[in-house]
Amino acid sequence: MKNLHSYWAYIVLAVLIFTVVNAIIGLVQKKEFTHKEFRLGLFTLITTHIQLLIGLGWYFMSPWYQALKANGGEVMKEPAARLLAIEHPLTMIIAIVLITIGWSKHKKQVKSEAKFKSFAIFYGLALLLILSRIPWNNWF
Repeated sequence: MKNLHSYWAYIVLAVLIFTVVNAIIGLVQKKEFTHKEFRLGLFTLITTHIQLLIGLGWYFMSPWYQALKANGGEVMKEPAARLLAIEHPLTMIIAIVLITIGWSKHKKQVKSEAKFKSFAIFYGLALLLILSRIPWNNWF
C-alpha cells in the first residue's frame, strides 16, 4: 500500500503542476477556458481524491499511526515521526479540500478569466501545501 501511495504521488504531482501552470498561462494570456481545461481540472480532482483514499488506507495500517495511538506524546516530540503521523496527513487533506473548493468555484464562474483564476489560486495553494509536507526522506 505504501508503494502504491508513493508511486501514485508522482502522477498527482505531475498532473497538479501541469494544471496550475496551465491555469496561470491561461490567466496571463487571457485564453478561452475550453473543454481541455475542464477535463484537466477534473482529472486533477479525481487523481488527488484517489491519492487521498490510498493514503488513508495506508495511514491506518502504518507504523506511525500505531505509534501515535500507543504513545502520542513521544511521536509529537520527534519531528520526523510527527511529520508522518500528523503533519503530512492533515496537510494533504487540507490541500485536497482546497482542490475541491477550486473545482466547485470554477463551475460557478461564467468568464474564462474567473475559471482560470479559481484553478490558479486553489490548485496552486494546494500544490504549495503538498510540496511543503511531502516526506522527501521516505519517498522513492
